[in-house]
Amino acid sequence: MRLWSLHPRHLDAKGLVALWREALLAQKVLDGATRGYRHHPQLQRFRAQADAQGCIAAYLRAVWREAEQRGYHFDGTKIGPEASPPSIPVTDGQIDYELAHLRSKLALRDPRALQRLNALAGIEVHPLFKVVPGEVEPWEIVSPD
Repeated sequence: MRLWSLHPRHLDAKGLVALWREALLAQKVLDGATRGYRHHPQLQRFRAQADAQGCIAAYLRAVWREAEQRGYHFDGTKIGPEASPPSIPVTDGQIDYELAHLRSKLALRDPRALQRLNALAGIEVHPLFKVVPGEVEPWEIVSPD
């Protein structure tokens, strides 16, 4: 499960579809509707919020909006009730790690998307998050690459 802190607009088509599916799964996990993934580290930052369900709904809503802008037809009725969640902090070290991870994925599956990403003057984060100074988040499972 990868719930990107990066803005969904930076993902290629395959990445955006995968994010939608994984975030819908996260919503079910946070609702207690699954047996698997209950202890997945990516969910820690949502569980730490007073309204974890509202936060994951807000997360999904931004993914859905990006999909709609691209002309995709994701089923927005699958998104739970959205709250007005606070901005969840994410470290700049986490953003750097995710950006490097995304670049390595795009180098293999969509070199043109990588070129577009590399041409950007700056990287946006998902609107649910607010960047703060720090290292890679403690919940991140850092690959040795």
